[in-house]
Amino acid sequence: MSNMTTILKNKIVLITGASSGFGEDAALLFAKEGATVVLAARRMDRLQALADKIQAEGGEASAIPLDVSEQFQIEEAIHTILETHGRIDILFNNAGFGRLDWLEKLDPLRDIDTQIEVNLRGVIQVTRAVLPHMIAHHSGHIINMSSVAGLIAAPLYSIYAATKYGVRGFTEALRREVAPFGIKVSGIYPGPAATEFGQHSGSNAIQTSLKLPQWLSMTSAYVARRVVGLAKRPRRTLIIPGYYRIIIGFDTLFPGLVDWVLKVAFVKRFHHEVHEEHEGEKG
Repeated sequence: MSNMTTILKNKIVLITGASSGFGEDAALLFAKEGATVVLAARRMDRLQALADKIQAEGGEASAIPLDVSEQFQIEEAIHTILETHGRIDILFNNAGFGRLDWLEKLDPLRDIDTQIEVNLRGVIQVTRAVLPHMIAHHSGHIINMSSVAGLIAAPLYSIYAATKYGVRGFTEALRREVAPFGIKVSGIYPGPAATEFGQHSGSNAIQTSLKLPQWLSMTSAYVARRVVGLAKRPRRTLIIPGYYRIIIGFDTLFPGLVDWVLKVAFVKRFHHEVHEEHEGEKG
């Protein structure tokens, strides 16, 4: 058996947001690689079902309740994991969600504050709780789930993009901060994928009309495979699919053109206030 197939064997892997999507699929793959997976999320029924499935297939898994927006739950969960397993080798900060709409339509608490709490503060605070242990052992790997929205900011994504840009900045700074201690930090930036994200991001005519064809969306299992690959071969940044690098480069080189296209083809087309203003001018 090659070293690459055994590199994750017996590693303790903590996955937040493990009850669905990337987290669930990554947990299954980490377990197949021989890792001991600690599943953390709010939905304990789904976590326990996943842990049972992994164990039935011969893997090692346990479930722990964790709402990453609650500081006391973070500290309690990390303490419990370290008491039980003695270490955390890999932290996959995956918990997150999106609420997509025009900023003035977003609910101040449910859509704005909670998004920031879960997507950004949760990543920071879970990492902070795990970090002293990793520093003491001079080893560990932190994988932060961002998004291409952390590289390109689009209309409707104002708060989501803000959190993912924040995760990007946190990841970059942390990587440089902990490198002397032998700790790896990676950021992963996936484009559209078929997960529960769309079910929880809100429902409006704009999103329905702009829904990408299925062939342009990655599967959750594919993203999970890339996460596990990143755990085997740590690198600073992983952007998937690769062609998004071209889109990101275009946005960097020609921001004025991108602004104009989005204004004409998107905002003026879909924002009802623009339409009402235009109708008033015609009248």
